[in-house]
Amino acid sequence: MASNLRSSEWYSGDDRNSYIHRAWMRRGLPHDFDSRPQIAIANTASDLTPCNSHLTEVAQSVKNGIYEAGGIPLELPVVSLGETQVRPTAMLWRNMAAMATEEMLRANPIDGVVLLGGCDKTIPSLLMAAASVDLPAVVVPGGPMLTGHFRGEALGCGTDVWRLSEEVRAGTLSEQQFLKSESSMIRSKGHCNTMGTASTMALVAEALGTVLPGLAGTPAPDSRLLEAAHETGRLSVQLVAEGRRPSSFLTGASFHNAIVALAAIGGSTNAVVHLLAIAGRLGIDLSIDDFDRIGAEVPLLVNLQPAGRYLMDDLQRAGGFLAVLREVRDLLDPAALTITGRPLVDYLEDARIWDEDVITPRATPLQPAAGISVLRGSLAPGGAIIKPAAASAHLLKHRGKAVVFDSIEDFHARIDDPQLDIDENSVMVLRGCGPKGYPGMPEVSNMPLPKKLLEKGVRDMVRICDGRMSGTAYGTVVLHVTPEAAAGGPLALVRTGDWIELDVRNRRLDLDVPAEELAARIPNDATVSAYANPRRGWERLYVDHVLQADKGADLDFLVGSSGSTVSRESH
Repeated sequence: MASNLRSSEWYSGDDRNSYIHRAWMRRGLPHDFDSRPQIAIANTASDLTPCNSHLTEVAQSVKNGIYEAGGIPLELPVVSLGETQVRPTAMLWRNMAAMATEEMLRANPIDGVVLLGGCDKTIPSLLMAAASVDLPAVVVPGGPMLTGHFRGEALGCGTDVWRLSEEVRAGTLSEQQFLKSESSMIRSKGHCNTMGTASTMALVAEALGTVLPGLAGTPAPDSRLLEAAHETGRLSVQLVAEGRRPSSFLTGASFHNAIVALAAIGGSTNAVVHLLAIAGRLGIDLSIDDFDRIGAEVPLLVNLQPAGRYLMDDLQRAGGFLAVLREVRDLLDPAALTITGRPLVDYLEDARIWDEDVITPRATPLQPAAGISVLRGSLAPGGAIIKPAAASAHLLKHRGKAVVFDSIEDFHARIDDPQLDIDENSVMVLRGCGPKGYPGMPEVSNMPLPKKLLEKGVRDMVRICDGRMSGTAYGTVVLHVTPEAAAGGPLALVRTGDWIELDVRNRRLDLDVPAEELAARIPNDATVSAYANPRRGWERLYVDHVLQADKGADLDFLVGSSGSTVSRESH
């Protein structure tokens, strides 16, 4: 196989350059290392990405599997993005992480790659990179943490942060008790244990076919994660031998299945921008309307926070992801293949539900139709999305007066002002939070409610924003409004007191202002934020080239792929 290996372009021959490439790698590797498949392990482990800090242990199991199958494992640290730590938002660097990983895979003598991710942006960025460089690639998700408890109740990581913080502001929970819960929430290694973005992207990656079937959702401390990591290492060598690249099995059918899965699990809205970006790298025609067309009528079967009650280790106990997919098998595209070369549907026959309160049967779903809804109208001509599974049913058709905030700083400064003219029927509008306007499209759309309304018992209101929200969040939140305010969208022209109409059933989001009046309005200076005009560095590049949310918020010059060819030598 050596002559067919991409790495032989570096290692074969007797000239000076091949000598240099080989000699510098001879630091304990087998004498025949240069004739074996070279498998990179793209590892997003970092102490500053706490949800991924255990991936070095996982990498060791992957290495063992690669060696066992005759390959050479080569750990490659890549850009790691910690959702809880990185400011102003990890989304600002998703594209940078994807670009850096792509370039390092292309630049090095690599034949295939195992992608280790967990925290929200790491799996998307790795898949974007793998799609663009198009080398044989397989994902190992790092897995969710175990469930922590506080005052006898299970804590949903992320979701209960939002809930408990609102209870403090409402006066129903003391600040002391709130802070005490902090040490109970993170019980073990692993990412958030709710159906947030990390869990969603791990499961969606399996639905796409890029994960060993049955692996996604395995808790981080579970020994079966290491067993599957070892098997994935073995598989990666086979992928190289068979030339199985992302472009050879990722198709429109794969994304169809990912959208069905996203709805059935009640997954994060962030999956929309990530799937759009991954599809864009592959040249697959995917639009936000496909999420509505394919997923809107898919039943919600997984009773997990934030849309339900339970947590990720309960999902594993109840039968796991494949048991969910078995219930919606008739909605899946049977042509879609997995990384093993077999169709995804081939792995569903033996899947079973062991706890019907956690995974509900198709006949008795939590909600009969719970996929992402795509809204259009005078306030969102390019589209906006809402997650009905996490919203309040009585607010899905609503008319209310806008209360406008020009930035997240403006919001924090005024939301608890007792004089703020707002009630439970108002529509909260936050702008300046899109890809360009922040920049980076932060998770701020699930705005905390005004303290004075919380004290009255109000727990949900209609909220509209050009940003994103955490996959662990809940509420009647319209997000990803396109075009964003900073890109000249109608959101920039909304004024406090304007009437806004939301009609999810009819997929409408409208600003009830005469067209001639709207045409005469000019955005105020605060709306087009100074944050959208960075002076240098990545932020400058990002703002100049980032696409809108309906295009996956990728950079315009990164759409598509460049393959793995490197034509020039280094010396």
